[in-house]
Amino acid sequence: MRERVTRMHDDSRSVTAIVVNYRSEDHVLMLLEDLDRDPAIARIIIVDNASTEASARQFRRAAATRTIPIEVIENRENRGFAQAINQGLVELATDFALIVNPDCRIPQPILPHLLDIMGQEPRVGMLGCRVLNPDGSEQRGDRRYLPDPRRSLYRVMGLGALGLAAGTPKGFDLAGAPLPTGPTPVEAISGALMLVRESAVREVGGLDAGYFLHCEDLDWCRRFQDSGWQIRFVPELSIIHAKGHSSAGRPLFVLWHKHRGMWRYYRKFHGGDPAFLKLGVATGIALRFGLLFLIESPRTLFRRGHPRRGSRINTDSRDA
Repeated sequence: MRERVTRMHDDSRSVTAIVVNYRSEDHVLMLLEDLDRDPAIARIIIVDNASTEASARQFRRAAATRTIPIEVIENRENRGFAQAINQGLVELATDFALIVNPDCRIPQPILPHLLDIMGQEPRVGMLGCRVLNPDGSEQRGDRRYLPDPRRSLYRVMGLGALGLAAGTPKGFDLAGAPLPTGPTPVEAISGALMLVRESAVREVGGLDAGYFLHCEDLDWCRRFQDSGWQIRFVPELSIIHAKGHSSAGRPLFVLWHKHRGMWRYYRKFHGGDPAFLKLGVATGIALRFGLLFLIESPRTLFRRGHPRRGSRINTDSRDA
């Protein structure tokens, strides 16, 4: 089901923003305020993953009052983050798409600067910026390495923390390392915000819908690079991502899909590894999941038995 609002097209606007919602309408409405201020936004597509009728009504009202055309795609079932983003990409009629999580805030317009970089670097297919926690600290994953068997083992077994990875990248994340002085090539950026080139998406394809949530952004970054497209991290720009609130409702569900995504990524890109290595990675992922499950299960049961008065659980698209 779709609600479409069409207005005059402004040729100076070359970006379609795609936002996936799952019961996070309050956050989406705040994000719309930020997107409205960016002069490069031509259109906004909201893909609602079977939230509530109240969510759909709010988005329809927002579409009727905004200066930027908004299309609302209402799914009858929760299709997951990757498939929902692909629904928006199919509708893409601009040169660029901005993939942005609903619980992000963009204090200042960032697209003019990002588009300048895209204009100067025709083989850059994807850009990201600093992603900050609400307290101003850099969020893990906004600039990172792609997983490989060695890094995966360091990550899931904690070898880097034990000092056994001396002299090599410890896990995946570069957050906290000294910031570069300008746009810098990286292997992967955060799926919380990605500016992608339409011609690159046409060549590479959309997100792999086999991931329900988590790791689909890493998969996309890998495929962009395998196709010869570059990825850049832009340190002079930043957004705020309220990561954490959205997984409060179903942490075990999120935990399962996160580790399922890890294993899918590994099988897809490293399925030809020797059997002993595959066994080691599979064991590490399983042990990590089991340990975190044992830690999180009592917390989940306690929260369900002792709800906080006046609390409301919001879950964004990546944690749906």
